[in-house]
Amino acid sequence: MPLLAFGAEREDSVFEKLATDFIGDLAVFSPVSATLTGDHSADDQLDQVDTAARERTLARYVEHRSALAAIDRDELSRANQVDAELLRNELDSRIWAIETLREWAWNPLYYVNVSGNAIYGLVARDFAPLETRLANAAARMEQLPQFLSQARSSIEPARVPKIHAETAVQQNQGLISIIDSMIAPQMAAVSATTRTRLNSAIEIAKDAIALHQNWLEQELLPQAAGDFRVGAELYDKKLAFALDSPLGRRDIKTRAESEYEAVRGQMYEIAKEVYLRAHPFTSFPDSPDEPYKQVIIRAALEQAYQQLPPPDGIVEIAKQQLQQATDFVIEKNIVTMPDDPVEIIIMPEFQRGVSVAYLDAPGPLDQGQAAFYAVAPLPGDWTETQVNSFLREYNLYSIQDLTIHEGVPGHYLQLALSNRYPSTLRAVLGSGPFIEGWAVYAERVMIDEGYLNHDPLMRLINLKWYLRAVTNAIIDSAIHVDGMTRDAAMKLMIEGGFQEEREAAGKWVRAQLTAAQLSTYFVGYQEHIEMRRAVEAAWGEEFTLRRYHDQALSYGSPPVKYVRALILGEPIPRH
Repeated sequence: MPLLAFGAEREDSVFEKLATDFIGDLAVFSPVSATLTGDHSADDQLDQVDTAARERTLARYVEHRSALAAIDRDELSRANQVDAELLRNELDSRIWAIETLREWAWNPLYYVNVSGNAIYGLVARDFAPLETRLANAAARMEQLPQFLSQARSSIEPARVPKIHAETAVQQNQGLISIIDSMIAPQMAAVSATTRTRLNSAIEIAKDAIALHQNWLEQELLPQAAGDFRVGAELYDKKLAFALDSPLGRRDIKTRAESEYEAVRGQMYEIAKEVYLRAHPFTSFPDSPDEPYKQVIIRAALEQAYQQLPPPDGIVEIAKQQLQQATDFVIEKNIVTMPDDPVEIIIMPEFQRGVSVAYLDAPGPLDQGQAAFYAVAPLPGDWTETQVNSFLREYNLYSIQDLTIHEGVPGHYLQLALSNRYPSTLRAVLGSGPFIEGWAVYAERVMIDEGYLNHDPLMRLINLKWYLRAVTNAIIDSAIHVDGMTRDAAMKLMIEGGFQEEREAAGKWVRAQLTAAQLSTYFVGYQEHIEMRRAVEAAWGEEFTLRRYHDQALSYGSPPVKYVRALILGEPIPRH
């Protein structure tokens, strides 16, 4: 065997062992996260979140990083070069998060999410016999008092932003609903021994949740005085880790502001077509000013807003539209259609308050389990005006766009196909910009292929949704770095982006809670579009949508720059 080949084989072997060791440590770092990925070796354990546990975890991350640094990445296979870059970014990110960002000291939502997922992750899917899963749920509920006590000891109330405290107060109460709606109804199906343990564990958990709720309301909330704006230094670093992209904050701002003008121009052209249907003798000025365009676009959008779902019927409509989108993808031969199960569900209460919908895919190690397209119900305390605002934003066309994004050919389809890639490490370290960017790209593909028979209202709503991704990217850094006020953000979203008040108000809350996340949609979409153009140019007449989409999704979900390099045979980008 040539010396070079032997060296490459050795380095691949060393790296693959490191990757296996890292995956094996997932249950040590966080038993709850391990459960969600499909590693069920520690399903009866709850995370340790005290100082000693953080120090142990940090030391292990540093060990992994040192081992990775000792590997000659030039000697790795192209596939392992990609995985090595993903692992480097992940380890650097996790070490920075513990040492510098320190959300464990000021973000109570982290602990609420771990608490909720600790139980939800065991009972939502049938990955093991019910008896086993509920016995593990009992074990975790028994450990909940210690976990929440460690959480309270870790949090520094004066550093907690008020919006984070308020949202934690809201979400923590939802933990009870998981127990009452997902565990209690199934207890009759388990043994008497397990049922007795569950009854005791439920009382322990509910007492712990009530104690934590009282602390959140009576101690944390009154003292919460932290600034939710993370500032330029932390924002830029967090953005770099989240995106793993050549694009930085200033690049994104420049692109987004340019797209903002371009998309509004496209909306005006389509709005004229819609407007002429109702007013066929209208003459439009050759050089309309922005206020004129605004009126015409709003008038056209009002036609879409006449198609409203019933307040209690959004889930049923989403089910119908998911089938409709699936049929269209098959008919147009857009991409291979997976047969993995998918269910549309009411969003669990402990997850509400951040987004209207999400796709909860099974962990990459859980084969054959259902994906959940979760939709949040309308809050019961909303006024009639607020309900109407929400339904106008999520009209039947918008729910269709949402279903494409979350379902087919968006998140559900992409993750089902991408998780077939054999690298467990790559599946666990999936890229948010690739995943979110694909979903935004999928919306555009469906429209370009003539979904809903080229209905201009569907095209107009799709552009409005893309404009939402654009304004998301603008406000993300503007809020956290430039000090954008709520009024300025609301004006940009409502007047500039044509969003309804309820959507914009919810996005203001989300922007405060999730620095650097709102940029992932726009950046990912931009990178997907650029990759497709490059592949179209390279393949020429051999390019077809299905061939391209199938290949683009065959490498897992790494950042787009790596997929582009793999498709086009370019050098693997290095940090």
